[in-house]
Amino acid sequence: MFMIPVQLYEKVCGETMENLCETIEHLLEEKYPSEFDVSLSNGVLTIQLGQYGTYVINKQTPNRQIWLSSPVSGPKRYDYSNGHWVYSHDKTCLDELLSKEFSNILNQSVTIVSLPFCES
Repeated sequence: MFMIPVQLYEKVCGETMENLCETIEHLLEEKYPSEFDVSLSNGVLTIQLGQYGTYVINKQTPNRQIWLSSPVSGPKRYDYSNGHWVYSHDKTCLDELLSKEFSNILNQSVTIVSLPFCES
């Protein structure tokens, strides 16, 4: 499998984590200002959703991946390919999975885009 250069990985992964953090924070603050908590520290994004569980999304620099631990769908490892973070087993993008799961949790249609210059 092709691994992207580490400099590109660091740039894209950093932007992804920051955008996810800001997007999800904004989404939750609008409707649930005190019920949920979102934090990004040292390449680890933690999204605590109370009764719905906790998402952990983190950088895996040696593998040049983003790892997701979801209380809904379990663990997944995403590779950067053609402007998207893709799970190799089912070819689902990280954005698609998070949009679907957050839509179900929040009981409203949600679109999460981790990289604003790419379309999901």
